[in-house]
Amino acid sequence: MRSRLRRLVLGATALFTAASALPAAAAPSQGRAEQHPSRDGLSAVIRYTEYGIPHILAKNYADLGFGTGWAQAADEVCTLADGFVTLRGERSRYFGADTAADGALSGARTNLASDLYFRGVRESRTVEKVLAEPAPVGPSREVRGMMRGWAAGYNAWLKKNKTTDPACAGASWVRPVTELDVAARGLAIASISGEGRFVDTITTAKPPTGATTAGSGPSAREPGAKAVAKAADELWGDPGMGSNAVAFRGDTTANGSGLLLGNPHYPWEGGRRFWQSQQTIPGELNVSGGSLLGTPAISIGFNAQVAWSHTVSTGVPASFHRLNLDPADPTTYLVDGKPERMRKRTVTVAVKDGTPVTRTQWWTRYGPVVTSLNSQVPLPWTSTTAYALYDPNASNLRFSDTSLGFSKAKSTDDVLASLARHQGIPWVNTIAADRAGHSLYTQSQVLPRITDGLAERCSTELGRTTYPASGIAILDGSRGDCALGSDPDAVGPGIFGPARMPTLKNAPYVENSNGTAWMTNADRPITGYERVFGTVGTQLGLRTRGGIEDVAAMADKGRLTVRDLQRQQFANRVPAGDLAAEDVARACATLPGGTATGSDGKPVGVSEACGVLKAWDRTMDTGSRGALLFDRFWRRLEQVVPPGQLWKMPFSAADPVRTPNTLNTDAPGLATALADTVTELRAAGIALDAPLGAHQFVVRDGERLPVPGGAGQLGVWNVIQPTWDAAGGGYTEVPFGSSHLQAVGWDGSRCPVARTLLTYSQSSNPESPHFADQTRLFSGEKWVTSRFCEKDILSSPKLKVVRVHERR
Repeated sequence: MRSRLRRLVLGATALFTAASALPAAAAPSQGRAEQHPSRDGLSAVIRYTEYGIPHILAKNYADLGFGTGWAQAADEVCTLADGFVTLRGERSRYFGADTAADGALSGARTNLASDLYFRGVRESRTVEKVLAEPAPVGPSREVRGMMRGWAAGYNAWLKKNKTTDPACAGASWVRPVTELDVAARGLAIASISGEGRFVDTITTAKPPTGATTAGSGPSAREPGAKAVAKAADELWGDPGMGSNAVAFRGDTTANGSGLLLGNPHYPWEGGRRFWQSQQTIPGELNVSGGSLLGTPAISIGFNAQVAWSHTVSTGVPASFHRLNLDPADPTTYLVDGKPERMRKRTVTVAVKDGTPVTRTQWWTRYGPVVTSLNSQVPLPWTSTTAYALYDPNASNLRFSDTSLGFSKAKSTDDVLASLARHQGIPWVNTIAADRAGHSLYTQSQVLPRITDGLAERCSTELGRTTYPASGIAILDGSRGDCALGSDPDAVGPGIFGPARMPTLKNAPYVENSNGTAWMTNADRPITGYERVFGTVGTQLGLRTRGGIEDVAAMADKGRLTVRDLQRQQFANRVPAGDLAAEDVARACATLPGGTATGSDGKPVGVSEACGVLKAWDRTMDTGSRGALLFDRFWRRLEQVVPPGQLWKMPFSAADPVRTPNTLNTDAPGLATALADTVTELRAAGIALDAPLGAHQFVVRDGERLPVPGGAGQLGVWNVIQPTWDAAGGGYTEVPFGSSHLQAVGWDGSRCPVARTLLTYSQSSNPESPHFADQTRLFSGEKWVTSRFCEKDILSSPKLKVVRVHERR
């Protein structure tokens, strides 16, 4: 009785408090909600339910941003503040110039490089210029309100509270922020796969001081195509970002409504974490899901009618232009024979306990001058030639508006309409399902407008090889007729319009595991798109192959429910194991004397490994014995055996899901890889048949939690990327993998049927009660039942109501 009375009192309090925060009209118009903010300052009502999930009620978008900023600060103030230090270009001042940079917002290797870039962005007023653009090029009034409110909410939390997180308690760099800071974070996220990848070379590029040596014309200086393709894999095949998602059409489900399973793979620490919430403006907006930290809108999520998720795409988000320079001045380049001077961006950065550092960056009509793809592939700046990078996302602040459109969508067609209007998705695909039973896949993203025809007509000698091989365009920047041009339906020049985007509507299933659009559905391949979006008819990754096998079988079975999605997420099947483990065990058993020779030339007894591999259940469950052995073996095998020699049955575009297959056990290096794996595990004190969870783990509150899942290169859906300590031997804590999970469907009620899980939990503060609670659920392969409708929120036994407001 006492428990029931307590819930009733809490529910009544929540209703009273929420009602006082709502507008008089039950369904305010969008314009009225924004034009009449409270004279008493911004405010919101936050109802917390199990696992610290906030349900934010607000009168308008500015108030909604306020509540979101407050609640994010309460959970992640140190991580957020660290990111704002990055965006202000102040890392060297507080943490030292040569210290490793914050990898969440760029690929800079040192704080100095990061500061030089981000301070340059700030001093050039890039963000202000985009904010000044009318929508849809610039942010809408609603998103501007959310950004302004987010900054005010974050600041109000700082003013009222002191963090207990040891990562930043009492730190002078935890400071109030502005709308400009919030916008700058959105811009950094959008360009993280373009300019953000090239921060080191943007900030160090220098004009030559001597004459060009003889015989160093363009073809002689440019790196080889294979080297560039390898660099592309390193740049845009980023192991720090990935995902799976599948949507099912209504005729495959138990009740005719669609289903969606979203499984993004992201770092478990730092500024790329997701954060979970529900955002509600009565009569205007009601959406639940995960936001990237520091952003005001839901990034992936669901409402009463639609659910969506994203997967990192194969599109190449930047292009290169080779510049022909004025022989008398290497900072002047020629376009149609006319000289154009590069723009100098001179930046000064304060450093900790030292003299400020000043550097100059060089910018062109295409973008910044760069001098390398990576440390192995130079793009030299000589007296006659230089290279410029073009990143269309470097001025893209449209992501939040696109996401807000998803949040308000009533169908998958509305999702497409938001993509077409705002064109703000920078580097991901979108997969969606709706209550009416529709499914959607689209690679609607902001890419440089490199058509195959343009590449054929305008590529440099090297570009004619790199573009078909890797999607990297290297164009002749000296020709005005090689400009990227415009599509009539694009929001601006230099990018593709919606009509060109690879899209598949209403297939029985649509699935993506970071592969190309081509194999979204094995029975309905997508073709006809430009090479910059990805390939057609090429070999698929094991995760894509395994994902299609699984979801196609699910669609064929039919009568699917949310429970089937939950089972798929934690099936932990290893496609590489299904393809190869039995053959490896058989080959192992035939080794003379049960011995193989390691790479050091020493014999190694491997007979125990033969039995372990034969008995392995081909999963990455925490209790699976043999999973660790196969994981380490497969990594070594792929290093020593060339891809063309790994399989007996080669890839066939006519059967892309099932080929290549049949492991080539005669390949040189297989026995050596097995011997080295056995040596490695024994040296680390790991039994060959040790259960996976004994060594794949995280420690939370002093408790060692086993973590299910496995590496994407093994084909595992539930990606967990463990780290091996090569120096000390053995595994360290899991740093990356499945993050914000959502399995969503609908039934006859007004509420969506949703199960969610934030694998690393809501807060990174070890003093928070929500530092490890969902991580324990993930360890046990359990889910959170979403509380979306009011009756479910108010009936939560953990309900806590907080009214937050801005004091003026």
